[in-house]
Amino acid sequence: KVRIAYFGDSMTDGDMIVQDVRTNFQDRFGGEGIGFVNITSESSASRSSVKHEHSKNWTSKSFVNTKVTQAPFGISGNVFFANDTNATEWVKFESSKYKHLNDLPNPTLYYGKSKNQKGKVALISGKDTLFKKLSPSRLINKLQITNSYKKLKMNFVDADSIPFYGVSFENENGVYVDNFSNRGNSGLPLINLKENVLNQFNQHLNYDLIVLQYGTNVLNYGSLNFSWYEKKMKRVIEHLKQTMPNTAIVVISIADKSTKYDTTMQTDSAVAPLVYSQLKYAKEAEVGFVNLFELMGGAGTMIKWTEEEPAKSNKDYTHLNFRGAKIVSDLIFKKIISGYNQFKSQKKTIKKEPNTNKILDTLPKPKPKQQPINLTNNAN
Repeated sequence: KVRIAYFGDSMTDGDMIVQDVRTNFQDRFGGEGIGFVNITSESSASRSSVKHEHSKNWTSKSFVNTKVTQAPFGISGNVFFANDTNATEWVKFESSKYKHLNDLPNPTLYYGKSKNQKGKVALISGKDTLFKKLSPSRLINKLQITNSYKKLKMNFVDADSIPFYGVSFENENGVYVDNFSNRGNSGLPLINLKENVLNQFNQHLNYDLIVLQYGTNVLNYGSLNFSWYEKKMKRVIEHLKQTMPNTAIVVISIADKSTKYDTTMQTDSAVAPLVYSQLKYAKEAEVGFVNLFELMGGAGTMIKWTEEEPAKSNKDYTHLNFRGAKIVSDLIFKKIISGYNQFKSQKKTIKKEPNTNKILDTLPKPKPKQQPINLTNNAN
């Protein structure tokens, strides 16, 4: 059993990119199930890999927009409370038609610590209802159901003050890819995830790989110097390595993004220096690096993908549609499998470090005097 934590921003919102990476891995190595799903999500309505509905009375907190760092955020950077005592909070899941996702196998609810000893969960499938008592005695607790469902509803009864995180659906073997996307995330809020929380989640879920795919929310800071971001992201990586020392980490660079200069759409002048900064902090932190900007075709790719028929990206020249996301996911998967095949070959020759200058030659030259005109109000 292999598990991957895939952290990202709005580029992976609605399971975009991640759902196809998951399918590729499960096609090759096995695995049945969607993995970890948050209690609620901004993109639940648009997600096709699992049908996900929830009541509107949940209290939700995210480490992206919550300044109080004492909130008991889970590994996804979110926490949810069923504090409305006048109405029952609920969540529904239904399996999809995607390969490997035709069932909801072995649901496991993850929740936190509380003095509330009265909380219960009603598991509703068809005409059957099964009540399960919650025991929030530890920092991270789990309620595991050994069964598979097509549809499942959970009602949370007398569960106020208990932190809830999400439900995982998985079998005993195969590869599982958990999508931890948060809109507006630069990656820096990961430093606010407490070590003991991460450690206990990892004891339950046992992650083999962490993927960090960020950058879209860093471009519009008005500068082409991202040394500040390098330093902070290096600290984030060190934080993750210290907490999860046996877990590999790979940084995936920002994709191409286009901006309007005068009357012409061009690759944003901040993309190249940001890719270089991402390469630099990955190298200094001694973790893996995938140059997605280069893999997808480099400068001008997002213009081409947006304007061709059928389009592969949205009209904001930033976010991919399902066609572009499938292409990107295949590129990422092939890159990882290429490294896996090299590992399997057991070559004993010592390889030189990657030629940083060669990578830089593939990037467009920055245009510091040009001021980007952002096409969206909030480029998540």
